[in-house]
Amino acid sequence: MYSNKVTLIGFLGNDAEVRTNNVRNLITLSLATKSSYKKDGKYIEHTEWHRCIAFGKLGEFAATLKKGAHIQVEGELRSRKYTSTKTNSEQTIWEIRVSSILKLDRAAKATAEDDEDVTEEEAS
Repeated sequence: MYSNKVTLIGFLGNDAEVRTNNVRNLITLSLATKSSYKKDGKYIEHTEWHRCIAFGKLGEFAATLKKGAHIQVEGELRSRKYTSTKTNSEQTIWEIRVSSILKLDRAAKATAEDDEDVTEEEAS
């Protein structure tokens, strides 16, 4: 049995990037995750950047995401090779092919007037 499943929770470093080829839209997300460890009595933080790719209906939702959004993505780890025009050498890119996105941002707080309206309706 084999499994290739990745779950990441982090913040978007940029707005979603939409690219179009002749057939479909490709949405790229730049997701930052942090980890920390203790070395010589000091905590050292490390940020890892992940390239996440979404298509179809999921891509339509992903296209609405903005820089700083707190999200969870699940998907499959994929690699692909290309020839760099800068270095004229073969490069390997690792990407997450996204199968689900969960937006973790908290909902905006309601105004005091909105709270009162809800309370009055509940009392009726």
